[in-house]
Amino acid sequence: MPPKLEMPMLYKTDTVVYHTYYSLKYSEQHEQAVWVAYKLTSNQLEKNVKRSNKFRTDPKIFTESANDNDYYKSGYDRGHLAPSRDMSFDSVAQEESFYYSNMSPQIASFNRSIWNRLESNVRDWAAEFDTIYVITGPVLKDNLKYIGENKVSVPEHFYKAILVYTNSIQCAIGFIIPNIEHSKNNFYEYSVKIDSIEELTGLDLFPLLPNKLEKQIESTLNIEFFNIE
Repeated sequence: MPPKLEMPMLYKTDTVVYHTYYSLKYSEQHEQAVWVAYKLTSNQLEKNVKRSNKFRTDPKIFTESANDNDYYKSGYDRGHLAPSRDMSFDSVAQEESFYYSNMSPQIASFNRSIWNRLESNVRDWAAEFDTIYVITGPVLKDNLKYIGENKVSVPEHFYKAILVYTNSIQCAIGFIIPNIEHSKNNFYEYSVKIDSIEELTGLDLFPLLPNKLEKQIESTLNIEFFNIE
């Protein structure tokens, strides 16, 4: 498979799954993705299919992913990493967005308010810049609380990194948001440099960028460029 600009650095021991419109690295220890990466274009913002709500185990996770029973009466939402709405341009994309490998336990008011608002803004940026590259996921570590028989870890934070890379624009922004009760949608208060996400997660994001440009982009917080006030 040819290299994709949205992909983090890959290692031989990584369990990487390639779906039609997004890719992920799976953690058997935590029973969820370490990261989900995808390209989002303005053409993909058109809603052609309805939200399916058909949650399924991921057939490409040979050790088996989490399932319905893990989340049943857990008190947590099945939080999408690659959002269903980002994948509503195509029936295959919509179906694959409901794989449990693309889910992570999220507190309801986190999932439905601040995280949802950030996801909506990501689509706004795709419309504005035509093409963006997104990496998103939970911050996973040892000794997290878990749910279900499969012991699905409950992350304390989630991150999202967005890259704009065209001939005229090279810019990125990141977010690290705690998985707690949120009464407001002020996601912009959690904006960070890409370097901060890398330091927290140990990931190497956007490694296919030219080295000098990667260092420049990832060490700069571009709040004004993304129209965040």
